[in-house]
Amino acid sequence: MRWCRRTATLVVTLVVGMTACVQDNVTHETEHLSVLEDKIRGGWAGQMIGVSFGEPTEFRYLDRIIPEEELPEWRPEMVASTLNQDDLYVDMTFAAVLDEKGLDATTDDFGAMFRDAEYRLWHANLAARRALRRGVPATLSGTPEYNSHANDIDFQIEADFIGLMSPGMPQASNDICLRAGRVMNHGDGILGGVFVSGMYSAAFFESDPRTIVEAGLATLPPESPYAQLISDVLDWSLQHPDDWTEVWHLIDEKWNTREPCPAGALHPFNIDAKINGAYVALGLLYGNGDFYDTMAIATRAGQDSDCNPASAAGVLGVVTGYSGIPDEFKRGIDDIADEKFSYTDYTFNTIVASTMDRAIALVERNGGRVEGDSIIVPIQTPQPVQLELWDDYGSPVERIPVDDARWTFAGDWEEGWGGLSTGVEGAEASIVFEGTGVILGGTYLSSGGTADIYLDGELHRTVDVYSDEDSDKYGESVWHVFGLEDGEHEVRVVVRGEPYVGTGGDESSGTDISLSYLVVFR
Repeated sequence: MRWCRRTATLVVTLVVGMTACVQDNVTHETEHLSVLEDKIRGGWAGQMIGVSFGEPTEFRYLDRIIPEEELPEWRPEMVASTLNQDDLYVDMTFAAVLDEKGLDATTDDFGAMFRDAEYRLWHANLAARRALRRGVPATLSGTPEYNSHANDIDFQIEADFIGLMSPGMPQASNDICLRAGRVMNHGDGILGGVFVSGMYSAAFFESDPRTIVEAGLATLPPESPYAQLISDVLDWSLQHPDDWTEVWHLIDEKWNTREPCPAGALHPFNIDAKINGAYVALGLLYGNGDFYDTMAIATRAGQDSDCNPASAAGVLGVVTGYSGIPDEFKRGIDDIADEKFSYTDYTFNTIVASTMDRAIALVERNGGRVEGDSIIVPIQTPQPVQLELWDDYGSPVERIPVDDARWTFAGDWEEGWGGLSTGVEGAEASIVFEGTGVILGGTYLSSGGTADIYLDGELHRTVDVYSDEDSDKYGESVWHVFGLEDGEHEVRVVVRGEPYVGTGGDESSGTDISLSYLVVFR
């Protein structure tokens, strides 16, 4: 980096031939269009390489570090699997909303796409789509009222397209994140996408991994648990500059205890956005700009160990550009560069071109311009997003399976689908718990019916367990509630004996309700 003073102007020359000029307190970066395209291409390629590298380990190493000798051996042909990876095709279907609706696409626009998507989904994404198909507005489908997975990783792994179209413009990135992310997440769940997008945005004009992580942190409200965790990682990495595993243990000890996701509460499984975001930061901080080391550390941290290296390698791919990614990792991309990703009309080449077009449009929207073969980018200072946080759900303190003596069942209940089930009208299940919230877990079924849920004697909500997909879904949230007064409460489930009939014409094949457990929060 070269600094030189001119009259009222500061010029900075960066490693790829970009220059930054500060005049009258306004900063602009000048970048050759071919460099911008190379960096966007590198970001998409990095995601593909990272997710295909980590795919064999995804959620197979829970609450433990993956031994180095158990990492997958990289083969260029592995990258072909990304054509069917939800990390890529869900990301791209959100990008398509902007291509179709323009830069001002609303939360409702993103929600309409998601509601009608035919691909399989999990966790916050699945809960949001179920809510959307049942008439919940897109502005509410990610909130804790309707989505017990509100803090899960989903938006974090789907926000890459936002950062990749926001070179040096984290405030523009934040704006899109708040419109798209609230479809499936809330609070820290949305902040996961804000953090990752902010790092992508910074990576266009910064090569130091620590500075990039700090730029992502600067987009988060300091009081948020997500920001506090990333701050911890940055501090701990200074205390242990040569040992990322020590930082991993510190993260585990302090932050791996409050997972609200029904599948992870009080279990080793953790799909929480912020802890997986911390693993992305670990990869970047300790990878020291080396492509393999970055994605290997993000993978070895475990849990969602394909999504995390995808994010880390994607950010680093922007830093290096496609031209700077080692040939051994990108060699397989050329073979599939013109094949469409599942459920999209995009190929690798066309998503790069689409992102390039959106990036130019966003630069121009924010006061920049194209001059000949260069683009003048208005550099924005990262600012914390203004966002309602969600950290008052309490901690999970107990899982009560349906065979626990505290449950009371009336009617014809039988063992099945991972718990007890019935489709008989009037059958009941009830339990008394002490806490501030609960998640009632069960199975989504093609034969799923409806039930009334009573809380402390009053009807709280009518629910259904119909699976919107072509398979049963075990261990899902049938019903949940948070923010109760701390004390004793009763939940009573009354089976209606009616099939689910959706507004879009979907109808279940039966009236079954299946219950598995109750997670209690306090």
